[in-house]
Amino acid sequence: MNVQAEGMPCWVDAMFTDVEGAKSFYGDVLGWTFAEASSEYGGYTQAYRGGKAVAAVVPPMPGQEGQSAWCLYLASPNAAAAAERISANGGEVMMGPMQVGDFGTMVIAKDPGGVVFGVWQGGVHKGFEKIGETGAFAWAEVYTRAPEKSDAFFPAVFPYKVKRMEDEKIDFKILNLGDDAVLGRMKMTDDFPAEVPPYINVYFAVDDCDAAIAKATARGATVHFGPMDSPFGRFAALSDPQGAAFSVIDMGTAKGDMPKLTDES
Repeated sequence: MNVQAEGMPCWVDAMFTDVEGAKSFYGDVLGWTFAEASSEYGGYTQAYRGGKAVAAVVPPMPGQEGQSAWCLYLASPNAAAAAERISANGGEVMMGPMQVGDFGTMVIAKDPGGVVFGVWQGGVHKGFEKIGETGAFAWAEVYTRAPEKSDAFFPAVFPYKVKRMEDEKIDFKILNLGDDAVLGRMKMTDDFPAEVPPYINVYFAVDDCDAAIAKATARGATVHFGPMDSPFGRFAALSDPQGAAFSVIDMGTAKGDMPKLTDES
């Protein structure tokens, strides 16, 4: 796999107190299989769909126990330089830059509104081995209560061009690399409970949204929104039994007209 363009979503992982439970849940809902846990890297366990790497799960490090959450990593050819831009633009570098063997270099950071994300400079591990296929990462959106902060921050750190969706009902923008939409930005409304922190909502592709929801809820997941048809596919937002938020989308059942977009940069 070639090195991803700077700012391209390139990997996702999540910490789970019950790693075996997470493996069982996502194995059933998304058809993942798992490698052996790496004791050298804190039990980091890579997930596969059809033999291709799609994500990873890991137990929390001592002192980091808490709410499970998916972390999206954005590619960079120079993680140290990205970390400097993060700090210079009001973000917070929480961890790193840290070299992970010969796999690559990672940074964990927050934007000025509190959205946690990662930066990954690939070594032998470039990131996703498939995207947009069943069981793999499909899309992601920054959910924030401080959209003006996220809107200034992300294009300053990464080479994004911003487009605004012309819809009075929602405050939504799309971040492009060249002509390709790679990330969304959604303003969190009062519909989100106050205790829900800002986050990046990760979408995984499925063949049948309703069937995936049925499997997930049977395993203890909670549906927060949907299923709903859209021009991008039928989707739903859930949280898994350990509280990690994610979405599923069947991109083969897109309905409706694509929204109009206005350039902002």
